[in-house]
Amino acid sequence: MTGGDVARLLLRAVIGGTMIAHGVRHGRTLDGTAGWFGSIGFRQPRMQAAASAAIEVGAGAALLAGVATPLAASAVVGTMGVAARSVHLPNGFFVMNEGYEFVLNLGAASVALAALGPGRFSVDRVLGLDERLTGTQRAALAVGVGLGAATVQLAAFWRRPQPKPVETAVGSGTAA
Repeated sequence: MTGGDVARLLLRAVIGGTMIAHGVRHGRTLDGTAGWFGSIGFRQPRMQAAASAAIEVGAGAALLAGVATPLAASAVVGTMGVAARSVHLPNGFFVMNEGYEFVLNLGAASVALAALGPGRFSVDRVLGLDERLTGTQRAALAVGVGLGAATVQLAAFWRRPQPKPVETAVGSGTAA
């Protein structure tokens, strides 16, 4: 086993495990997750919650096993793209402020994993799928499909919540 094999296996375990954990949490608290999706401006929030749980668990499991790695990585990129645009970008970089630090790192790690390939101990390797595309092609697939899917999902289901008007005493007919 080489250092590259260890690195690939570690990336698959951490990214895959993180996605599975998020998906299971969404699925176990589906009503709460649906309420949250609705509060951030998603139409059909229950469907969004169920789809999010399924995609996160499925992508995580695929990465963990090293199955269709570029496509599984694209699911992570897409999920993180939706999260970044709908929640985290306005809050700056740091995760402690609900910023995009975490989603950026998880998305970038997924693209790096796609570029590196799943490694020696993967289903893709056993099936000979890891050598059909170059690392650059696998990374481009993860980014392109992921961001494309995120764009479609946001266009179809997200409406940016409008700020509530600020009421002032001036011109309202009431004494201040």
